[in-house]
Amino acid sequence: METANHEYRVAADESRLDQFLAGRDTGLTRSRLQRLIVEGQVLVNGATAKPSNKVKAGDLVSLSVPPPRPSSLVPQDIPVTVVYQDENLVVIDKPAGLAVHPGPGHPDQTLVNALLAMCPDIQGIGGEIRPGIVHRLDKDTSGLMMVAKTHQAHIDLSAQIKARQTTKGYLALVEGTPTPLQGKIDAPIGRHPRRRTRMAVVVGGKEARTSYKVRDRFQAHSLLELYLETGRTHQIRVHMVHIGHPLVGDTTYGHSSPLVDRHFLHAFHLAFKHPITGEPLEFRTGLPLDLVPALDVLRDS
Repeated sequence: METANHEYRVAADESRLDQFLAGRDTGLTRSRLQRLIVEGQVLVNGATAKPSNKVKAGDLVSLSVPPPRPSSLVPQDIPVTVVYQDENLVVIDKPAGLAVHPGPGHPDQTLVNALLAMCPDIQGIGGEIRPGIVHRLDKDTSGLMMVAKTHQAHIDLSAQIKARQTTKGYLALVEGTPTPLQGKIDAPIGRHPRRRTRMAVVVGGKEARTSYKVRDRFQAHSLLELYLETGRTHQIRVHMVHIGHPLVGDTTYGHSSPLVDRHFLHAFHLAFKHPITGEPLEFRTGLPLDLVPALDVLRDS
């Protein structure tokens, strides 16, 4: 694989160099772009720069993306349900308990390790640590995810997500019943000011919007259908606790529950356009077996 070279002409005065590049369809994360800038792979008018340097109208920004180094990630035979697959992408139904990519506490046995066993060619697509990944689900959230198998698919799917042209629907069991029964939560999310491993609704946070409607009501719980308009970390979990209806079983933002062994959240609906053909694609999946008994108990009571 050869080095990929890109050039971008700055049309108007921008802020930081890394922010400018993050706004282009490079298919790379901002942290990856920052590393490339520091490594001298980004030139502004032929000279190296810092991520924080300002760019202005007329500047020529050159980006060189070297081929990925041999990955330390190892393919692992981990059962994952494939919902759809072609030469450009794969849609999977991620089980709860499986982290999407390696991180502190889980260096392997992740979805990425499973994908490398299923689709060896994704290595290096979009990054070394998160090959093929264009969006994420929390470790204990189950459901549908799309994964890019080619560089072009990664660029296009990432662009669709950034432009909010995808549909991501979830089912969640919460404590109590929201009022009104259908509505939108519009509250900015950022890092919790004291508990840094958590997110929270905070002044000056990133815009975050979640639509919801009650699908089923029980004595002390409700089953909600939710759709994300933005994709912030822990967005649904944070928004629901913000309005006083935490997810059942969410030990981070609420408390444990005898009904489930993890937070009750499942990504059941995913829709987007095929990254190459533009054909609309839509997928739905039912609740996983570990969540069904909770609803049975509530209905029986």
